[in-house]
Amino acid sequence: MRQMPNKPPQQRGTCDALMTMHPTLSFIRRDRADVTPWAETCGQIRPLLEEKDGAAAEVHHLEITDAKLHYHERTDEIYYVIRGQGSMQLDDARIALSEGVVVYVPRGVKHRAWGNLEVLVVCIPRGVLHDVHEVASPTPPAGVS
Repeated sequence: MRQMPNKPPQQRGTCDALMTMHPTLSFIRRDRADVTPWAETCGQIRPLLEEKDGAAAEVHHLEITDAKLHYHERTDEIYYVIRGQGSMQLDDARIALSEGVVVYVPRGVKHRAWGNLEVLVVCIPRGVLHDVHEVASPTPPAGVS
């Protein structure tokens, strides 16, 4: 086990990785029910880990019905579909979303999701809410949903 300078050996544990990113932080526990959601570009958002927490990434719980087309200059995102079904636009591609699907969205990719979706989004690095760039969404061709 790697030696942690800020913790005596008897206090080391599974949170050591987080300690290297934020020396005064040993862990964070947050219940989704304790976070009040608000409307944002993607839908109803609950930041479970947010920028001010000092972790390496942010984790957001989202309820998506019709997100706005947007991209991030500095942030990669990983979407995990907890519940529901829908679709996602990634630049010019469209993919189906359903429970258990994971999608990696690299920075710079224009994206949006729609349907009836409950997702967990991991944003790397933190600071995504300062890195949302909405773009005009073209009307999809007839028959495309």
